Amino acid sequence: MDHQRVYPVGPLPASAPVAPDNFSSNSKKDPKIDKLPLFTAPTSSPPPPAHINTRRKRSRLCKCLCWTLLTIIILIVIIAAIVGILYLVFRPKIPHYSVDYLTVNNFSMDNNLTVTASFDITVTSRNPNKRIGIYYLEGSKITAWYNTTELCNGTYPVFYQGHRNTTVVHLLLSGKPQLTNDLVSGIQSQLESGSIPITVKGNVPVKIKFGALKLFKITGKVNCHLLLDSSSSGSSTSDTQFKFRSSSCSFKVKL
Repeated sequence: MDHQRVYPVGPLPASAPVAPDNFSSNSKKDPKIDKLPLFTAPTSSPPPPAHINTRRKRSRLCKCLCWTLLTIIILIVIIAAIVGILYLVFRPKIPHYSVDYLTVNNFSMDNNLTVTASFDITVTSRNPNKRIGIYYLEGSKITAWYNTTELCNGTYPVFYQGHRNTTVVHLLLSGKPQLTNDLVSGIQSQLESGSIPITVKGNVPVKIKFGALKLFKITGKVNCHLLLDSSSSGSSTSDTQFKFRSSSCSFKVKL
């Protein structure tokens, strides 16, 4: 067999990389590509039109007003329900007050037209309620008037009046008002006619007790019109004798 010799071959020369078909060494870059930005930042959305903001504000305001009105209506309904329940359970009745007697302890006038007046008034207070009590509190004021002039004043006693209770109280009123000439002439004319009208007014703070529940403080206002007969044994007011004739009273509550 014939032996063949194999001779080593040196390294082949490196061939140039094969360029893609669409690539040409003579081609130029597209100028439009150079102008494109590498990164585009997101832009914020434009603000809503002014009329849309106005509508939103109006809508919020309407909702707020509606909720406020609804809350007020609910509170009124709750209060009305409570008052209705209390009325049905306790059946409240207005207390009655009457002036049974008025004694003039002193009614004299000096040369300076200053009147010294002292009245003793007997008042009957009736509470007709069977489940309601009345607390008469401090801070009351009882006044006696002739026309628009206050003659004397005093206070109402502090006590508790129970259910279906009748209480007789005595009020001592005193004062020294300064009168005018016209008022003195009017009083003298009334005394000569044989009668003189006196008005007794009362502002008395009270608390109402419904069972075991005490309500807030209210003010009872009493207005009584009295008529006194007068007989004089001299020319001075101190010589005049007074006798109680009649009275009519009204009562109301001030919250």
